[in-house]
Order: sequence, then structure tokens, then C-alpha cells
Amino acid sequence: MTGRTESIESMEQLAVGWRAMVLDRDGEADVRDLPGIAVRWADCRFPFWNCLTLTEVDADAALVEERLNQAADIMRAKRHPGFLWLFDDLFGAEARTAVRTAAEKAGLEYAFPGTGMAGDILPLPEPSHPDLTFARVRTEEQLQAYADLNSRAYGFPLEAGRDGLLGSTLWKDGVHAYLGVREGVPVACAATVETAGRLFVVLVATAPEWQRRGYAEAVTRKALYEGARATGLTRATLHATEAGAPVYPRIGFEPNTSMQFYALKD
Repeated sequence: MTGRTESIESMEQLAVGWRAMVLDRDGEADVRDLPGIAVRWADCRFPFWNCLTLTEVDADAALVEERLNQAADIMRAKRHPGFLWLFDDLFGAEARTAVRTAAEKAGLEYAFPGTGMAGDILPLPEPSHPDLTFARVRTEEQLQAYADLNSRAYGFPLEAGRDGLLGSTLWKDGVHAYLGVREGVPVACAATVETAGRLFVVLVATAPEWQRRGYAEAVTRKALYEGARATGLTRATLHATEAGAPVYPRIGFEPNTSMQFYALKD
């Protein structure tokens, strides 16, 4: 794949994958494909399930400014906050340099960076870690542990992650979600889900007190291994935060687009 093609793939993986995640929540989910904007908004307390992204390729600065204003208006109409995900490599050169100023004018503030990654890396060897056993999420108790790990890792209230995941049949049956368990206590988690012919890695997290021990890499490998074994897929994709980005090249992923996350200004 070319760099531009992989950037489009990264954006489309979000748009397709998040459709299922958002529709898994209650009936207030807003899933629309507008001109230039994909709306994937559960309007729950878990900010990652409240998502917009711009979808046009090579949009000029004027069009990007228009789309940013439209996105901000959509976000203002919602009960719960979320993020606008921007894939930098989709913009034209002029728009890329102007996007932060245009976002601020629209009433958005820069939240944090990310990186889209992908690789034809599957199948992987069956993983192991001397400290961990792995458990697939099948029960509400395990799903709550998964939600709480994400809330703690990303600095959200525990209620936010629980609102995003508890009660989900999808996450118990359709998603290959795994806990890394140390001495009976879940300390890390990762999941993969089949998305448009790829295995999409989602919601990787490690308890803050157990970071930098290789736990996230081990449980991500487990989710990839089991997802590939179940689906036969060979290509995997993900979106990494700045903190998590160093983990994935060790598994074989290659960065393909820089990303920017924006939230509404208070």
C-alpha cells in the first residue's frame, strides 16, 4: 500500500469499526455519514465512543475550515463530550498547516496526538509472559475489569468506561477481548475485532502501577493471535496514543499516518 492509501485505510477502519461499537450502546446512538464527516456518537459517558472524523481526501483549507465548524456544531448538540479524530495525511498541504488555527476558530481545542498503524503481520506465534495468564472476556465481571482498566489508564472516571462497555453482548461474543491477569488480578487488556477485512486492535490499556513491564504488548499479541486464529485474517490495524505507540512496532506494526484529537472548548 502507498502512504496515502494506508491513511485512507486508517480513517475507514475507524469509521467502520466504530459503527459497530457505537450501535452496541443504547438507542441514542448517532451514526451518520454526512458529506465529509462520519458521525459515530453513542452519547454515553465513555468519550472514545463519542467520535467524529473528517473523511475527504485532499480537502483544501477552506473546505476543512467549513467541516471543522460543522463538526463543532454537531458536538455542541450532544449531551456527553467526545473527540474529533483528524488523520493528518488526508489533508492537502495547505490545509494541514492551517488546521489547528481553523479548529480553534471553530471552538475546538487540541487534546492529544495519535498515530495510525497497520501491518500484514498475522498469524503471530502464540504469546506468553512469565507474569501473566490470559482470560477472554465472557462475563460482566470480566467486562467491568476491562472497562476499569481503560478508565484508569486514560484518566476517565470509572463510571465512564462502565457506561461504554457494561451490558454488551458484542464485547463478550463478537470482540476478541482479553485480560492479562497477574496473581488473580487483571492488570492489562487488549481486544481485536474483524473490521472490513482487517483485524482492528481496540482499547488497549494497562493499570498505571503495572506499566512498562511488557504487559500491554503481551495481551495485544494474545488478542491478535486469537483473532487471527478465529478469522484467518492476515492484516491488522490500530490507532495508538502517544504513550502506547512504542509498543506496536515491536509486534510488527508500521506507522502510516499522524493523528490529532480535538475536543470542544469548555
